[in-house]
Amino acid sequence: MTANPLLETHTLPPFGEIRAEHVEPAITALIDESRDAIEELARQAQELPPTWDNFAAPLEAINDRLVQAWAPVSHLNGTMNTPELRDAYQACIAGLSEFSTWVGQHAGLFHAWQALRDGPAWETLNEGQRRTVDNTLREFRLAGVALPPEPKARYGDIQSRLSELSNRYANNVLDATQAWHKDIQDVSELAGVPQSALETLKATADARGVDGYRITLDFPCFFPVMSHAHSRELRREVYTAFITRASDQGPNAGEFDNAPVMEEILALRHELAGLLDFDTYADLSLATKMADSPNQVMTFLNDLASRAVPQAQLEFAELESFARRELDLETLEPWDIAYASEKRREACHAISDEQLRPYFPAPRVIDGLFKVVERLYGLRFAENTRVPRYHDDVRYFEILEDDTPIAGFYLDLYAREGKQGGAWMADCRVRRQTPDGLQLPVAFLTCNFTPPIGEAPALLTHDEVITLFHEFGHGLHHMLTRQDIADISGINGVAWDAVELPSQFMENLCWEREGLDLIAGHVDTGEPLPDELFQRLQGAKNFQSAMGMVRQLEFSLFDLRLHLEHTAPGADDIQALLDDVRMRVAVIPQAPFNRFQNGFAHIFAGGYAAGYYSYKWAEVLSADAWSAFEEAGPLDAATGRRFRQQILEQGGARDAAELFAAFRGRAPSIEPLLRHSGIAAA
Repeated sequence: MTANPLLETHTLPPFGEIRAEHVEPAITALIDESRDAIEELARQAQELPPTWDNFAAPLEAINDRLVQAWAPVSHLNGTMNTPELRDAYQACIAGLSEFSTWVGQHAGLFHAWQALRDGPAWETLNEGQRRTVDNTLREFRLAGVALPPEPKARYGDIQSRLSELSNRYANNVLDATQAWHKDIQDVSELAGVPQSALETLKATADARGVDGYRITLDFPCFFPVMSHAHSRELRREVYTAFITRASDQGPNAGEFDNAPVMEEILALRHELAGLLDFDTYADLSLATKMADSPNQVMTFLNDLASRAVPQAQLEFAELESFARRELDLETLEPWDIAYASEKRREACHAISDEQLRPYFPAPRVIDGLFKVVERLYGLRFAENTRVPRYHDDVRYFEILEDDTPIAGFYLDLYAREGKQGGAWMADCRVRRQTPDGLQLPVAFLTCNFTPPIGEAPALLTHDEVITLFHEFGHGLHHMLTRQDIADISGINGVAWDAVELPSQFMENLCWEREGLDLIAGHVDTGEPLPDELFQRLQGAKNFQSAMGMVRQLEFSLFDLRLHLEHTAPGADDIQALLDDVRMRVAVIPQAPFNRFQNGFAHIFAGGYAAGYYSYKWAEVLSADAWSAFEEAGPLDAATGRRFRQQILEQGGARDAAELFAAFRGRAPSIEPLLRHSGIAAA
């Protein structure tokens, strides 16, 4: 019988050997082995007082083995999705959820952790170990360990069903995205679309064996059409297909409809919260976050709205006036917004993505990103081409300090069929101390940029550069940790509303001359970004910034209120709530067929349920943290060293508020965010 690579111990995933048929047998076997090992640990803890070495460390090793097998499977499901892999992934979801619930409700484990907390061994633990014990006891309570048998069983059923539903939601969005395309033979129908985008549309058609140009709903195809195509009817058609994905509207109406999935998810979340004696799912979600209560978050969001909405209204009024005057658009429709905004940005600031794109060839950007990190944190990067990869586009790099590897990451930049949209960082390996030595952290860094065509390098937009830096900030948080316990290593144990701090912090470097001189170089000549273009870029930084902020506030308020005000909303209730939020904070028009919520994967298939506000909450932290670099210099090594030591290396070892205060010397202020966003403080 052929060995199953997922059952073997590897430093890195053996991607060249993993097949869909390996997944279910391996995960099932590992769950069974883990159950047996956990039962034995719990039995031993009854006979011998638990310590870190005889209980916590062995339990961490059991958990890590299963995590190491599942991480590459989950990643492949998101980046190399096939029917066979999807079926294998789906077949494991219920078992993994049931196992997680079983562990979280295991009375023997809970009592062993409590005995470690209450016993003499507590005095021997370091700060990180104590933090882990306290966090773990909290997680046991939130997993329903103290519930009577019947509610405890119901909790497990709900968690299993929620895992299945979240996966179904994500699959529906992916399928709906890939189900639609539009083929165009006559290039004149694409008038206004930049040459770089036309080449992408042509390559997309060629890859499918069709003539002409193919528009899909993947971002590198969708966005240039919406931003540049002169044809209003084409923009309307593409917009309609995108904003109705996985819904009862649009060209694939009803085929991948997420409405019943959302309804069941929200009802089950509310029931789950009730089982744990929380009034709402929002209260349950915030039990592990920096924010104290839903009321505090609501006050925070409404305060930002009161500052941003008036300016956003002014920005939109100016856009309407410009569209009437310059574009002959008497009424701005939703499919006109990106187009009119791009035209006005060009008119006001004499700058466009196409002017900037030649200065951001992907190889130069990646090299510049590494140089930025080298200067801030004293590190070095080296590509390792011997590591097995899962696609030819993927590259693997090691981070070195004093010529010694301290971490690694897979870099997967380009959009392709079978890959979920968006950008993200995920754990491949977590830093932890093992009996065989230190396990180094490894990250998956994934984006969906316009791929290179032929031998020429991919040319990124400035927004894509910002996205890369954002995700790399998450990666640095994971990879530069100095914590040796899995539960507080990297982003583990970090409050969800603080986890965006390092990622949003990195975005600032894409606007500074010192950073851009390292990142940008003309694809043909290598010349740096000319000062005139830099000044225009700086001038356009806060173009329609208030409109952008109220858009994020719309998402945040919708998410929070959805999990705070409704117990079991139907699709009509969800739509009505979103409409009400938009009436209060949105400034751009919405089409009656808009079904944004049906594709809002962050809260229905990600970790942001009742937590989408985290982006704005953490942006306050990141803007204030960046102000320290404004004072010292954007690439100041001493300030970078403090940020690394007091934020990045700490992981979840201490409360996020304590870590921020240690770095900044005080509590965070909202003023830098308003200033950086160009929004009046009053």
